[in-house]
Amino acid sequence: MSNANFNLLSFSGRMKILHMTWLAFFISFVVWFNHAPLMLVIGKTLNLDDSQIKTILILNVALTIPARIAIGILVDKFGPKRTYSILLGMGSLPCFMFAFAETFEQLALARFLLGFIGAGFVIGIRMVGEWFPARQIGIAEGIYGGWGNFGSAAASGALPMIALLFGGDEGWRYAVASTGVIALVYAFVYYFSVTDTPKGSTYFKPKKSGAMEVTSIGDLIFYIVMTIPLYATLSVLTWKLSSAGVHLLSGIAAYYIHAAIWVLFLYNVYKIYHVNKDHVFRPVEAIHQYKFKQVAILNLSYLITFGSELAVVSMLPLFFFNTFHETQGVTMVQAGLLGGSFAFMNMVARPGGGWFSDRYGRKLSLTIVAAGVLIGFLCMSQITSSWPVSGAVGITLACSFFVQAGCGTVFAMVPLIKRRMTGQIAGMVGAYGNVGGVMFLTVLSFVTPAEFFLVIGAVAFFVLIAVQFIDEPKGHMVEIQEDGSIEMIEVN
Repeated sequence: MSNANFNLLSFSGRMKILHMTWLAFFISFVVWFNHAPLMLVIGKTLNLDDSQIKTILILNVALTIPARIAIGILVDKFGPKRTYSILLGMGSLPCFMFAFAETFEQLALARFLLGFIGAGFVIGIRMVGEWFPARQIGIAEGIYGGWGNFGSAAASGALPMIALLFGGDEGWRYAVASTGVIALVYAFVYYFSVTDTPKGSTYFKPKKSGAMEVTSIGDLIFYIVMTIPLYATLSVLTWKLSSAGVHLLSGIAAYYIHAAIWVLFLYNVYKIYHVNKDHVFRPVEAIHQYKFKQVAILNLSYLITFGSELAVVSMLPLFFFNTFHETQGVTMVQAGLLGGSFAFMNMVARPGGGWFSDRYGRKLSLTIVAAGVLIGFLCMSQITSSWPVSGAVGITLACSFFVQAGCGTVFAMVPLIKRRMTGQIAGMVGAYGNVGGVMFLTVLSFVTPAEFFLVIGAVAFFVLIAVQFIDEPKGHMVEIQEDGSIEMIEVN
């Protein structure tokens, strides 16, 4: 198949890899969100109160931030075929544990562990990056991300029906367990159906594991600073689980977890220094250099795109209900459907953002989507009960389009920075999406919805400025073969 062809109906060559990989991501998201549409009946079966249900929802995302960093390191070292297969297979185990839990504690532990499967997204970014040329990387990554992301919507639509088919108060258990079976089976299917690279290509691995390589002292300091929000977010999640939030953790337990988080941060700083100490204090040849600011700006861009998506999808149904219930008679069911419209755009907008990035440039695309997110949330902040519901939904869909397209433009650029570290870069950028979700939802707990939308808009304005400092990928990135020869990989 030539580089010029991009036939979605094909199931050979690189297109087969794309289809097999977005389906792996789709299944991982079905498993990750298999609890959401069933929480009411799960709560009824196990006699959970509101606080315990909120705890389950928080625990579902708690492990995903460190997991995306860890998975990024593993995929760069062992390759996407093995990493994705093992993740899907291992992820089925806590899925079965969740399905047949008899106590809240068992349910909570299983949900916490299932956060790890939410890191599967990172693996496919490296796989797709290996198989597609720079001129097609945006649309390929967009299809991978957009179609795979739809797994959460598929879980919402299909699992309640599967639970009804099994029948009874315990039907939800078999519905959840069925997703674990699918993940386990597909782990073997994926392993025996794909290869890490096209035939004859080299899979470049980092020289050292445990942290990204950088190429200057300034970038070393920048890298350390950019890891701080990842650990701060884990501390925020711990605070939410403590007596200040849902009371799952005692004060002393929360204290020890906070301490462990920041000890882990110090260990990470040590690993960053250890990986880079042998080369960063002497000049690095220009052909081997890359600028960490590229990663940092993509981190912030994903924070405002995927981060705002995570937060808004969580609050939108209740927002529509509270805004339009009294004045226009919107029911909770209708509000749920209206709220779901925000995520629906993923199937088209994310590939669209990647395609636009391929065709018109990475920097221009990031600039347009950041401006669109800014304007979109400023408009959403103006929604009141006097608005027609159709107008509110129209503004929501328009804002959603830029949010989802922004996710596509971010990962249209990630594989073009440094091939051998694509997994680690994708892991850090992806983790910043979760940071944004936690940050915005924490803000929401203190302000009104209108103020919440304004805060997101303000952050989008800051990101819009930051994007002007990103460099358009040009020429080639350089990797070294095992025999010492140099390979030039086109990035534009």
